[in-house]
Amino acid sequence: MSIVFDVRAGDPARAATPLLVVALPSEPSTPRALAALDKRYGGALSRAIRRKDFQGGKDESLLLFSPDGGPERVLLVGTGSGDTVKGLTRAATLAGRKANGLGVGKLAFWAADLTDAALEGAVIGLSLGAWEFKELHTPVPAAKRRKPLTAVSLYVPNVRAAGHALTAGVAVAEGQRITRRLAMLPGNICTPEYLGRAARDIGKRHRLTVKVMGRRDMQRLKMGSFLAVAQATTQDPKLIVMEYKGGRRGEAPVALVGKGLCFDTGGVSLKPGPGMELMKFDMGGAAGVLGAMEAIARMKLRINVVGLIGSTTNVIGSQAVKPGDVVRASNGKTIEIQNTDAEGRLVLADVLHYAKRYKPQAVIDAATLTGACVIALGNVTVGVMGNDQATIDEALAAGRRGGELGWQLPMFEEYKELIKSDVADMRNIGGRGAGTITAALFLAEFAEGMNWVHLDVAGTAYSESDLVVMPKGPTGTPVRTFVEFVRGRAR
Repeated sequence: MSIVFDVRAGDPARAATPLLVVALPSEPSTPRALAALDKRYGGALSRAIRRKDFQGGKDESLLLFSPDGGPERVLLVGTGSGDTVKGLTRAATLAGRKANGLGVGKLAFWAADLTDAALEGAVIGLSLGAWEFKELHTPVPAAKRRKPLTAVSLYVPNVRAAGHALTAGVAVAEGQRITRRLAMLPGNICTPEYLGRAARDIGKRHRLTVKVMGRRDMQRLKMGSFLAVAQATTQDPKLIVMEYKGGRRGEAPVALVGKGLCFDTGGVSLKPGPGMELMKFDMGGAAGVLGAMEAIARMKLRINVVGLIGSTTNVIGSQAVKPGDVVRASNGKTIEIQNTDAEGRLVLADVLHYAKRYKPQAVIDAATLTGACVIALGNVTVGVMGNDQATIDEALAAGRRGGELGWQLPMFEEYKELIKSDVADMRNIGGRGAGTITAALFLAEFAEGMNWVHLDVAGTAYSESDLVVMPKGPTGTPVRTFVEFVRGRAR
């Protein structure tokens, strides 16, 4: 369920709301703008700060209850020290989650000096924190049901001036909701066909040009690499193309590419059973493209963007591709498949080559591609690689602006030795070492002639543990990196 956001001016002490969220920095003092609120609460805010019951630290919160009138509750949340926007976004995320736990239904939000960037971050954070996946649960009886957060008012210095930031924040928030919902759906529901319908829904809503191609189309396009992954599944694989035309006619687009493995067993190179259910998240890159296209269209950015998704399932069957098989990709290069669980790069190879027909100004792909990236960077940082340093730097900066931190890994020529094959132009895996790098070098063979960046989001698109501000599950990454990259290039 989406949240309706609005902005308002005035004294938060007068807010007739079940919950007022007040975001304060580390080692706070009582802001002058909250003097009336503190008085209404009998000095409870200033006492909590003076006695250090609340110190404004990261992920710190304190709930106060009104003795009479005004906001029924006040939730103090800490933004910590350091980056103001980053801290405020995280504090808002925590507030959104706590608001859902309280079942208040709506809230008001106040922070000092709510700049455009901070306002946008607060909207995104509140939406992230309040998001829940309940649609496959048996409904809780009405008498026991807590109200989900559905309405938020944010206090700003100038209501009219805040409109653009509010629109942008809501756009990204809605994009992330689409991404997280699709990722959370199980593989028997979120199939390649389902992703195609989701793309068409976005296209219909925002008048995008959407084309969904199937197995026969890919055979015509000679996508032997993609089709090798799909040859055992009864579900029709999909190549999804979404065109947003916000720029000048004929202007080169930015291409966003996503890996859409709706479920990955590993194929003949079977994955271990424990934890395999998490492989429904192997379409996180594709979900990120869909969410980003929603956000970009809502923001009406003045730029052309094409979203490209390769979607299938990697399953076991009598027709499954085998280790040692050699296939030919659409660019004519042959690939020895030494491990069928290195399937995402096989799909992306043909999708990246397909992107060339759009003559894009830049290509940025995202994929839950390698476990090696999780070992190298954990669940905090996106692995970033590419073939053009300026575009890589641009993607890294976009990630920083969007709160999705990335780190560049090297792609030295010497690593290419690891993917040489005795029987084909290349093989789809290297050795145990540098697995994230060799996967990117494999993709680079299909991105020739384009300014290309690869985001390995294997450790960041979803979390296997509770993140304090968000429950375990999909995080919304890489929507904000995609959006900020495109936004940075928009006129």
